[in-house]
Amino acid sequence: MKNYKEIESAVIHGGIYGDKPTGSVNVPIFQTSTYEQIALGQNTGWEYSRTGNPTRAALEALIAELEKGVAGFAFGSGMAAITAVLSLFKSGDKIIISSNVYGGTFRVLDKVFNNFGLKYSIEDTTNISELEKKITSDVKAILIESPANPLLTITDISAISKIAKKHGILSIVDNTFMTPYLQRPIELGADIVIHSATKYLGGHSDLVAGLVVVNSKELADKIAFIQNATGGVLGPFDSFLLIRGIKTLSVRMDRHVSNAEKLAEYLNNNKSVKNVYYPGLKNVQGYDINKKQAKNGGAMISFELNENCDIKKFFSSLKLIALAESLGGVESLVCHPATMTHASIPYEIRQKIGITDGLIRLSVGIENISDLQNDLEQAIKESEK
Repeated sequence: MKNYKEIESAVIHGGIYGDKPTGSVNVPIFQTSTYEQIALGQNTGWEYSRTGNPTRAALEALIAELEKGVAGFAFGSGMAAITAVLSLFKSGDKIIISSNVYGGTFRVLDKVFNNFGLKYSIEDTTNISELEKKITSDVKAILIESPANPLLTITDISAISKIAKKHGILSIVDNTFMTPYLQRPIELGADIVIHSATKYLGGHSDLVAGLVVVNSKELADKIAFIQNATGGVLGPFDSFLLIRGIKTLSVRMDRHVSNAEKLAEYLNNNKSVKNVYYPGLKNVQGYDINKKQAKNGGAMISFELNENCDIKKFFSSLKLIALAESLGGVESLVCHPATMTHASIPYEIRQKIGITDGLIRLSVGIENISDLQNDLEQAIKESEK
């Protein structure tokens, strides 16, 4: 019986811990595609690794426990996880999505699922009363990110979940930016939680993975069928790496957030910075809601420099912080959403929702805070020349 209550212990001991036959404290890597059967119609509980693999099963049990869900599912990427969830719906259904979500989520809806008759509408999910007016008979789910990518917009997860239940539709929350260490949407009423586990859960920029957690056996059965039928599963070695990454989630996130809070304050007080988007700052949209539903503001910051700054010179002047896609690794990364993570969203839509060409997104790593601040400071000064 597990003798712990807190998530700092659960990230290490949760799910399926160790290996009883050998006493190993780590779940072994079951690098196999198939399993020998005992006899016709009899097996050890394992048949084929697309359907189930012990290493992947340990990871799935772990994320289900951390998110307080009924079951977890591991996929080959965050987009594979989102694709599996969207496969719950049929032609003619409509999904409401937040006005600023990851560009890949928009792209798969707009360019792939749209071909099969699955519709979507982009709405301001922060305005609960107006949002409810948009729920027509064909709407079957609300898919949100909170904080949203890349403007760190905060949506009230509990309020969204209540509206969804009232109308008999699903509430889906992408919890990538917060992780279960900082925020647990199922406890706030959500039906489905999605992670790009490539990010903070893996934490070391060395794997690509996606996770889904559901709050009911009915949804678990449906996602399990889709996972097996479509086959976008996570392999055993990456499952092992992800379990290993999750073991240090709490200590990493504490350092990520500590650094982010200091950098957000620095940027907020910098005269060369026009706007700072960080839900841990009291003067930003959604601060009170985020404080109610999350442990803190997380470790993602977006900001805009003043008009006299050359954004290209800013990026080229950085010496420590890397210009790269992705986020959530131990190293700090900076990106330009308009041409990188959200380039698939049409220009007009980007402008309408606030993803300007001057927007910079910073994933704050766990380096020394003085080194990070000095790097930003010198790059900002270079951008003004």
